Amino acid sequence: MNDSAPKAAMLVIGDEILSGRTRDSNMHHLARVLTDHGVPLAEARVVGDDRDTIIAAVRDLAGRHDHLFTSGGIGPTHDDITAEAVAAAFDTPITVRDDARAILAAHYAERGTELNDARLRMARIPDGATLIDNPISAAPGFSLHNCHVMAGVPAIFEAMVASVLPGITGGAPLLSRSVTLAQGEGDIAEALGALADEMPDVGFGSYPYLRDGRHGVNVVARCHDPARLDAAMARLAALFATP
Repeated sequence: MNDSAPKAAMLVIGDEILSGRTRDSNMHHLARVLTDHGVPLAEARVVGDDRDTIIAAVRDLAGRHDHLFTSGGIGPTHDDITAEAVAAAFDTPITVRDDARAILAAHYAERGTELNDARLRMARIPDGATLIDNPISAAPGFSLHNCHVMAGVPAIFEAMVASVLPGITGGAPLLSRSVTLAQGEGDIAEALGALADEMPDVGFGSYPYLRDGRHGVNVVARCHDPARLDAAMARLAALFATP
């Protein structure tokens, strides 16, 4: 595997995720688009709406990865504390910023809706941060240092990710191919482990299944180099007599 490629982490924020009231789909989307962009998602964490926990997680994840993406907690209600927590994690002041206020003012004026104090909370942006465009509901996210702060609503999160990605330098995309074996994991484990040692630049994963009462396993090979991926698939075919 390519250890020199930039790597990312994700911090999913929200009591509703941890309680099971809301199913998170943002991590799946982010992992897929980052893989295509050549920035593997190396770590993900879910935390509740607790300021100190968010601050600690941001400092840890942003300090160990090239990019940190957060989702959730930047809306107008009292429990939307992500913006302040991220600002505190980087020891940066946060205020209602004129450019963010102008975006919200135009959005709500067009709809004949008052920009009240609650909605104005969504214009709180840390000093020096870059706004992330929100073409769906206007309220911007922001990037501060290597931390990209986004909404939790999936459609808005996905739009914000699409806005941020062009500015992120990625490595070679991670390619993958798979083969299905009509054997159990225990039957292939030793040979697959030896192959992984033989080809350390290729990632191998085994994923068992049960279909119609029969056990089997899907073996996935992942690599940035197409030629090495071809070689890995050839070795798998030779080891396990795949068609």
